[in-house]
Amino acid sequence: MPTSEPEFTITRILNARRELVWRAWTEAKELADWLPSTPLETISFDVREGGRYRYTMVNIETGEEFLTGGVFIEVVPFERLVFSWGYPDAPIEESPIVTLTLTAQGDRTEMIFHLRGFAGHPGDQYVYDGWADALDMIVKKYT
Repeated sequence: MPTSEPEFTITRILNARRELVWRAWTEAKELADWLPSTPLETISFDVREGGRYRYTMVNIETGEEFLTGGVFIEVVPFERLVFSWGYPDAPIEESPIVTLTLTAQGDRTEMIFHLRGFAGHPGDQYVYDGWADALDMIVKKYT
């Protein structure tokens, strides 16, 4: 019996035009404003298909660093961003894949975050909750 890959989706409505939301995901300074505990100097982005990104999250309490990165697989400005997520040099086929879809709703934006290849659920205090908290920070940025 075939099994499906683990995945989850989180949707948020932001009080911002999708061009601003796009910048929050594709410009280092903007990302550092909302991604928790991520110093600007640790972020490098090459936002193009085949381009790589990496950043370091720091646990404020312990100082432990978590290096994260991947490859941009699909880049459709202001609409869709698909990228591998995990260890910066991990092969794409072994990495979870994030698909970010931005839909204009007048001056607001519907942001759909879909992660395939990793299980998550509300209350897991791990990947789902971590992303949900981070996405809430983008919402606050535009409130």
